[in-house]
Amino acid sequence: MTDDARVRPPSLSDGPVCIIGANGRSGSALCRALLAEGQPIIAVVRSQGTLAPDIAQACQAVRIADLTQTDTLPLAFENAAIVVNTAHARHLPAILAATTAPVVALGSTRKFTRWPDDHGRGVLAGESALKQDGRPSIILHPTMIYGAQGEDNVQRLAKLLERLPIVPLPGGGRALVQPIDQRDVTRSVVAAIHLLRNGEVTGPESIVIAGPTAVAYRTFVRMVLYFSGLGGRPVISLPGWLLRALSPVTRHIPGLPKIAPEEIRRLLEDKNFDIGPMEKRLGITPVPLANGLHTLFGARSHVKQDT
Repeated sequence: MTDDARVRPPSLSDGPVCIIGANGRSGSALCRALLAEGQPIIAVVRSQGTLAPDIAQACQAVRIADLTQTDTLPLAFENAAIVVNTAHARHLPAILAATTAPVVALGSTRKFTRWPDDHGRGVLAGESALKQDGRPSIILHPTMIYGAQGEDNVQRLAKLLERLPIVPLPGGGRALVQPIDQRDVTRSVVAAIHLLRNGEVTGPESIVIAGPTAVAYRTFVRMVLYFSGLGGRPVISLPGWLLRALSPVTRHIPGLPKIAPEEIRRLLEDKNFDIGPMEKRLGITPVPLANGLHTLFGARSHVKQDT
């Protein structure tokens, strides 16, 4: 698509922010945060019926678009000062072709895995497209996100732990994880939007966003057990190959979350990231894991102790 055919943005200082995936976990949280600031937003979703009523009523416009149908995208992004993609980063080439507006996107630290999958490769492709395009843009790469309504990381883990008398972990759960609270993801995206509005971004930037410190996965599991009120469970070490071989069994046990073999393999990777750029560039000091889990699970950590 030529530059003349792409949608040109209005004033960066006060034009609306177009949020792709406004009905998703990160997208809806971002919509509410921007609306609370009084920023005008355009919600882009695949189906209007999936958008929360409070967001639908408050935003400037709701537009229906399928990111795989590129001919519909210029109209979806019309009049947007900034486009924010909370859908998968693999769609960035199509988004960039449809608008000249600055872009904020969510990627993933999955791009660093030693075992690339479609998710990680899509993130790398999206980031590469931003770099080649050259416009002012920021792609944020979060670690494991927890704390959103209905998220399937910590809450799925708690559901699994509820059914297990012991916790089998590959390598004893010694690999490091650095989860990030959904609130910090939202704050990071808002900060990136402000940087673009203020003209403080001159080209593509890539920033990892994560919790303040990395912990061993076994420590993470024990914290989830405590804050979810499930009490203690013994942690046992099993070979990763054995757990991967057993993972298909989860598909046949009602009520048990499904666990894919590749998820177990990634549990053997350290996920330990420098948050200096996040703190310096975005001005975000992330929530400690204990604080985030306490907020997520509320008072449940004390239920079994008080009975």
